Amino acid sequence: MNSIDTLDSYMRLDFSLDEGIARRAAIGLIVLATDHTIEHEWRKLLAIDGVAFYESRVFNSADISPQTLAEMEGRIGTGVALIRPGERIDVVAFGCTSASMVIGEETVFERIREVRPGVPCTTPITAARVGFETLGVKRIALLTPYVREINESMAAYLGARGIDVVVMGSFEHGNDNEVARIDEASLRRAVSEVGKRDDVEAVFVSCTSLRLAAAVADIEAQIGKPVTSSNHAMAWHALRLAGVADSLPQFGRLFTM
Repeated sequence: MNSIDTLDSYMRLDFSLDEGIARRAAIGLIVLATDHTIEHEWRKLLAIDGVAFYESRVFNSADISPQTLAEMEGRIGTGVALIRPGERIDVVAFGCTSASMVIGEETVFERIREVRPGVPCTTPITAARVGFETLGVKRIALLTPYVREINESMAAYLGARGIDVVVMGSFEHGNDNEVARIDEASLRRAVSEVGKRDDVEAVFVSCTSLRLAAAVADIEAQIGKPVTSSNHAMAWHALRLAGVADSLPQFGRLFTM
């Protein structure tokens, strides 16, 4: 007997619309199926009023190799298509450092723009390169969890784009699910070790699964050099591409640029 047809107190109410939670920026994020970390870190790094990010996951193998990384190219567009269809997106970020290198940044952007024509794009390796340029850095230490073949390719890739990897360190662990569980103490020790040489101007920690963003400012204070990671750099670059220029020194030197 409580059917809406029998209610004599039902009211149709007026409402107004505001700009929603993405008033300042709507950022799309492609996340790998095996990634445990990037969303967790981005929730902290992008906790800015009026800024929102919307993620979509794409399948990948937990076994990281050049072959499995290359296979992701065909899945990028499908992931992008699931992010706020028909609604505004200001930036799209592809959340895999090593795949961006293997596939190629411009090819990643082409796959994104097939779905979102003209949208500004970034990847972790794109963001790191832009970040180091902004910081005036050309000589870095590279820390990764990857196997040697990927590490050597990444050093060569960065070198060809004007960033000299003068020292490299790696955990050499190929299982992406377990890489996400490498603890902060291990990362701090590793960053300090690879970053201590006098000819190192900054440290890049590559891999979206590694948990470093919350510790960046503290590590920088310890070693006296800029530090960034895949998630950290890409969050900064996505904000800047979206026109959000807030200085956030609690997240380290890059976030003041």
